[in-house]
Amino acid sequence: MFSVNHQKFMEMDELSLQKVPYFFIVDFLAQHVEIFKENEIEKSGLLIDFQNFSTVKKQHALSKNVKWKSFPETLESFKKGFDKVQKNIHLGNSYLVNYTRKTKIETNLTLEEIFYHSTAKYKAYYKDFFVFFSPETFVKIIDGKIFTYPMKGTIDASLENAAEILRNDKKEKAEHYTVVDLLRNDLSMVADDVKVDKFQYIDFIKTKQKDLYAMSSEISGNIKPEFDGKLGSIMEKILPAGSILGAPKPKTLDIILDAEGYERGYYTGVCGWFDGKNLDSCVMIRFIEKEGDELYFKSGGGITHMSRLEDEYQEMKNKIYVPIH
Repeated sequence: MFSVNHQKFMEMDELSLQKVPYFFIVDFLAQHVEIFKENEIEKSGLLIDFQNFSTVKKQHALSKNVKWKSFPETLESFKKGFDKVQKNIHLGNSYLVNYTRKTKIETNLTLEEIFYHSTAKYKAYYKDFFVFFSPETFVKIIDGKIFTYPMKGTIDASLENAAEILRNDKKEKAEHYTVVDLLRNDLSMVADDVKVDKFQYIDFIKTKQKDLYAMSSEISGNIKPEFDGKLGSIMEKILPAGSILGAPKPKTLDIILDAEGYERGYYTGVCGWFDGKNLDSCVMIRFIEKEGDELYFKSGGGITHMSRLEDEYQEMKNKIYVPIH
């Protein structure tokens, strides 16, 4: 729908049909697609650590105390974009908008050190340009089946009965239902027999600053014959990832571009490892980027008609952390 990089997606198709293992990175707007065959990864300045694929050879010990400071924008500044989002929701242009911000941070860690010492399901470091430590799977493809695991809704795990509160929170629940519905529709474009296998299960995420619970679901389907083995075509069809955009997609994208007022770039894009047969991919969230000599952390959350300004501002700030213990 938004791709101006059709050629690259075709290249991905070609490689996956030939069962050639490769790693790919796609930015948020699917305008930049990078493909690295297995033997090219090391030379590319790319470090990857996924659950079932890692280029990390040895463990590095961290010999310093972590210094970490963030400089979030003011509530007034956050409110400008938030109000634009709410106005569009009330006009019926969207019912879920993922509104994200860019926050300056200062740390005594290099991006590479953050990569090596953070704990997450998915981590990548790219050319001293960005690093991310993401808990969120985008899609997995296993033996002709496609799976996705939308993660929407987080809460501070130190609160009493936190998991129960999260499960029963009206706003978080509504947001979760919406994303599950959206991703079910997205998978239906490339798969048949799409169904929700597990609904609203709770994940625990450990971080240096605070522990969080997050709410996820599992959706699966059987890849349609015309998409079988065509990884690029599948990606082109279902990107951008619904969980970090909102619904309906085209209209919500316009709202985001207007309300956020900065370029997401590779943040909230996706990257994945195809091993010659199956795929594991993630949404690039929990993301730190270098701009000149400054570091910026990009974070945000879903906004619905029930969202409260102060809560959303707090959630955006809660997510500015590094999971180093």
